[in-house]
Amino acid sequence: MAMTGKCLCGAVKFSAEGVTTNFSACHCGMCRRWSGAPFMAVRTKSVTFEGEEHIGRYVSSDWAERGFCKTCGTTLFYYLKPISKHMMSVGVFDDQTPFKMALEIFHDQKPEGYAFAGDHPRWTEAETIQNM
Repeated sequence: MAMTGKCLCGAVKFSAEGVTTNFSACHCGMCRRWSGAPFMAVRTKSVTFEGEEHIGRYVSSDWAERGFCKTCGTTLFYYLKPISKHMMSVGVFDDQTPFKMALEIFHDQKPEGYAFAGDHPRWTEAETIQNM
């Protein structure tokens, strides 16, 4: 599926090919601190950006970068360096109606103050690392 999106201020726009409609929610402490909540993202086959000069990249580990708009701060993507893939934030897509939560990861790190409804897998940290 091909989809488009942008950051809050519109300085960064993108077109994504091969977007999966099932998204995952990551409860790890790093994602929660970065996005202010669980990071909900979908995999893409490829992404083309407009306004790339407005994208900030933070190298958060040996295997990943986190992308954001330097103008408005919008959380844009999690980039997996070993496989060169963008996990795009669900909230930055123009049309979010096709998305459905399919997986929660690092579920054992989730704070007690919230819970997502639905019948989908909930992987612990160990299961997440084993299955990725």
